[in-house]
Amino acid sequence: MAKHYIILIFFLLLISSFCKSDDQLTRTKPLTDHDILISKDGDFALGFFSPDSSNKSFYLGIWYHSIPGARTVVWVANRDDPITTPSSAKLAITNGSQMILSSSEGRNIWATTSNIATGGAEAYAVLLNTGNFVLRLPNTTDIWQSFDHPTDTILPTMKFWMNYKAQVIMRLVAWKGPDDPSSGDFSCSGDPSSPGLQWLIWHGTMAYARGTTLNGVSVTSSPYLSNASSVLYVTGVNLGDEFYFMLTVSNGLPLARVTLDYTGVLGFTSWNNHSSSWSVISENPKAPCDLYASCGPFSYCDLTGTAPKCQCLDGFEPNDFNFSRGCRRTLELKCDKQSRFVTLPRMKVPDKFLHIKNRSFDECTAECTGNCSCIAYAYANAGAATDSSRCLVWTGDLVDTGKTVNYGDNLYLRLTVDKKSSAIKIVLPIVACLLLLTCIALVCFCKYRAGKRRKKEIEKKMMLEYFSTSNELEGRFWKSLQDVARKYELDWSTRFKVIKGIARGLLYLHQDSRLTIIHRDLKASNILLDKEMIPKISDFGMARIFDANQNQANTIRVVGTYGYMSPEYVIGGAFSTKSDTYSFGVLLLEIVSGLKISSPQLIPNFSSLITYAWRLWDDKKATELVDSSVVDSCKIHEVLRCIHVGLLCVQDRPDDRPLMSSVMFALENESAVLPAPKQPVYFSPFNYKVGEARENMENSANPMSITTLEGR
Repeated sequence: MAKHYIILIFFLLLISSFCKSDDQLTRTKPLTDHDILISKDGDFALGFFSPDSSNKSFYLGIWYHSIPGARTVVWVANRDDPITTPSSAKLAITNGSQMILSSSEGRNIWATTSNIATGGAEAYAVLLNTGNFVLRLPNTTDIWQSFDHPTDTILPTMKFWMNYKAQVIMRLVAWKGPDDPSSGDFSCSGDPSSPGLQWLIWHGTMAYARGTTLNGVSVTSSPYLSNASSVLYVTGVNLGDEFYFMLTVSNGLPLARVTLDYTGVLGFTSWNNHSSSWSVISENPKAPCDLYASCGPFSYCDLTGTAPKCQCLDGFEPNDFNFSRGCRRTLELKCDKQSRFVTLPRMKVPDKFLHIKNRSFDECTAECTGNCSCIAYAYANAGAATDSSRCLVWTGDLVDTGKTVNYGDNLYLRLTVDKKSSAIKIVLPIVACLLLLTCIALVCFCKYRAGKRRKKEIEKKMMLEYFSTSNELEGRFWKSLQDVARKYELDWSTRFKVIKGIARGLLYLHQDSRLTIIHRDLKASNILLDKEMIPKISDFGMARIFDANQNQANTIRVVGTYGYMSPEYVIGGAFSTKSDTYSFGVLLLEIVSGLKISSPQLIPNFSSLITYAWRLWDDKKATELVDSSVVDSCKIHEVLRCIHVGLLCVQDRPDDRPLMSSVMFALENESAVLPAPKQPVYFSPFNYKVGEARENMENSANPMSITTLEGR
């Protein structure tokens, strides 16, 4: 028995003498066809391999060592210069700190580059646990790494540079076939014409498929798989003129990779231990209509249904039955007041755009509206240090557009307003002229009076439709927000529901009702809550209704409640929907903090809630504003977003305040990027007019409520 053990040990030692299985390559230990390097954790191996059973061509490469079945190669050194006689090949480190793959005849098959002039004798190479093959000096200075020279695969922790100093420096190149690692026809890289904004798959020199346009945010992260303690996600890092992607897999999750295969599909896959195969997480292109410009101009690939298909953009119709020539306008576009913009949500925006930097949303809109050749635009507020916005405009055909389910941009498309038929155009002027000739002054006067009465009736009806009567409101609602806040402690989820409910109500008043309604006295006591804490805006005694073509008005009699009224209203009597936005911002800060707009007895040096909120925000201490009764149980990201929105709503200038549609979008979409708030006027020293207005109000009989009613 002892003899058998001795023979077994001798056999194992004999095998180990032929096959090196450590993770390092040194100048005194070159790699031959019998050798293999294995990373310390055993996941990756480096050596010579043949991709098919013919064994006619051999390559130096890296593959997964820990998974069963067919070899999965992730990197190839000499992909376009195969070795025909493997026994003659050798990978060695030279005195010049280079790695050279050579044949016994002295021909260099492949080599690394190095800027190190001395110290080459001590250089060594190591296969890391990440699958990265690194040539380095003893002081751990990396001279060269395989991650900087990918072939067809991106591994976790590898930085794939889409853009560096406005140049495309990295490119994935697919294999020519399933058993042929030589450079194929398909490749993937950043778009050289739009550095840092999008990537493309190329078929030769022609665009084959395109990814979603990036919004330029400094750091983005898209999770794909997760469990209780681990997560797999893709991170994008924007450094201004530099942009890279990186795949990250935390401990406990399976192996993962991004690969461009020989058919032109860029796939994100992970290893499935149960099926012993690679499972697809996502891939691009996703469908035949997702190929570049396959739907033709002014059409898009609709990926929201079970069967992806080409569809025409709004206001367009197909040129033919199979969309090969795209779509055409149903009405000719004219650059006049008859044109308008429609919003198309969750779109993969078209290619061939013009990128305009440093623009606000309104400036981006004006950029396109004022240019007759501009047919569409898209906007994203990235919040990056070097460029706070991404404004894209289009002046030519819209190509390679798509629609997705969970992500994408709002695309604003210019269309022509539908006019009546030509017959009506002719008849209406004739009828109008006849009416004018036959009508007498008395009839005109009567119609004028009837019109005024009808307008009053419409206003009254609109009020009743949404708000009912005061008696009905008091009958259905147990208390106001002010009464409830005084008697009960509301948890954060209830407060957040109330905030969004008030915002939704204001949005109805400003935008969704047939005529625009300005409340002018929005405050806690005018918010009624039902038994399920659903808010309703009440007390419309001071409200004003705007016509369709009216967006602002002035009054010499200021009405409302001090503290909730906007500066332009207090000082000059000007009011608009942005006046209600200001009042909403004050109310939002009250709900978050549990404080009233003026509570000087509660906090030292506290002149107003706006002052206090701004100081905490500016000092990066915004969480101190949160009501102590909910601070331990609230969702901090929701609270901070509410404070951010509140400060934007109480900006000094009306143009700096968001519309309620933008407020609603920001509250319901955590991914929406918000602009930084400016220092509010009430935080700065009062000018004479503001001080005078405040003094007048404080000298009135009831300084907390200016109740003088104005006639309509």
